[in-house]
Amino acid sequence: MNNLKGKKIILGVTGGIAAYKTCELIRLLVKNGAEVRVVMTESAQEFITPLTLETLAKNKVYTTTFEKQRVEKIEHISLANWGDCILIAPATANIIAKITHGIADDLLSTMCLATPVSIPILIAPAMNAMMWSNEATQDNIQILKLRKNIRIFGPGEGLLACGVIGAGRMLEPGELAAMTAGVFVEPLFLGKKIIVTAGPTRERIDPVRFISNDSSGKMGYAIAEAASNLGAEVILISGPTEIAAPKNVKKIDIITAEEMNAAVMNNIEGCDVFVAAAAVADYRVEQVNAQKIKKNENNQNLMLSLVRNPDILANVACLKHPPLTVGFAAETENVIVNAKQKLASKKIDIIAANLVGDGIGFNNDQNALTVLTRLGESFEIPEQSKSSLAYELMRIVADFSVLN
Repeated sequence: MNNLKGKKIILGVTGGIAAYKTCELIRLLVKNGAEVRVVMTESAQEFITPLTLETLAKNKVYTTTFEKQRVEKIEHISLANWGDCILIAPATANIIAKITHGIADDLLSTMCLATPVSIPILIAPAMNAMMWSNEATQDNIQILKLRKNIRIFGPGEGLLACGVIGAGRMLEPGELAAMTAGVFVEPLFLGKKIIVTAGPTRERIDPVRFISNDSSGKMGYAIAEAASNLGAEVILISGPTEIAAPKNVKKIDIITAEEMNAAVMNNIEGCDVFVAAAAVADYRVEQVNAQKIKKNENNQNLMLSLVRNPDILANVACLKHPPLTVGFAAETENVIVNAKQKLASKKIDIIAANLVGDGIGFNNDQNALTVLTRLGESFEIPEQSKSSLAYELMRIVADFSVLN
């Protein structure tokens, strides 16, 4: 996290139980060379005292718009222009709604409204699972994702303070510190074209049934967003998901493996890096029924003839002038052995391997990866949010491309 050295970070703390984690967050930011100034809402002070955060940050903590001040120094304006970025952690549904709709009724929300568009505002949501999934909150998040200077970090999934297991947990301080550092990373892929595939494919059986898998697309979308933030021109080729496309990313929607293969090949010219994060169906039904298949009481078995789908990753890797190719190996057993076999058989440059099944990998906000390269290198990326994981993976890809 050397990118934090000398950076000026405004930490906004709002009224959630996760406010206690800001002590560790401040410690990590300061340890890595950042100067931190804290802005607390009135509700945040019910969970943790300004004196505690002031002691850790070694700077004054700001709590109100109407503190005694010099006439020539307007607090929310001077703060907005002082920082290199604003990190709001925890960010409650309330502050998210205020920033979305331009409400400025306390120091933190007023400061955000006065912040120049050139300064990133980083939002780490933390709230009850029902509040996070509420349509109003999700609408607000989608609006914020479209704004040039706003990034959403998380939330994660797990046991919440209310006793419910679900989405809404603030990311851990280490993850937030690393992701904040990522904001200041030099554009490693500036001028590069990267294609990312994501999500599942669907192979029709008849008009109402299809063969698919549990992929949510979260990892692929996180990679596309990270690559874009690192300076690349990104094309995201996605199967059916419920995720909005990252901003500044061109998205191509497909349904079947054959459609994905065609979309990749139609856009592969000039591509520098190809990341195959999609969970592509290996087989499709040879003959799709034009009408719904009816249940036959005289026959308890239904036989479907399946044929192989195109191997998109192998097709790209065997081009005359292939881009740097990155594949994924989602395995239920023998993860490393199977990943090494896939790396060699498909003749690709890098493979990211992970365990799936029983709540691991698919449809999860967290993951861990073992990254192997054709040069025999091995990197372990410990469990963390897929957003954070994507940056770690793309740094490995960038280093590999420089060496080769």
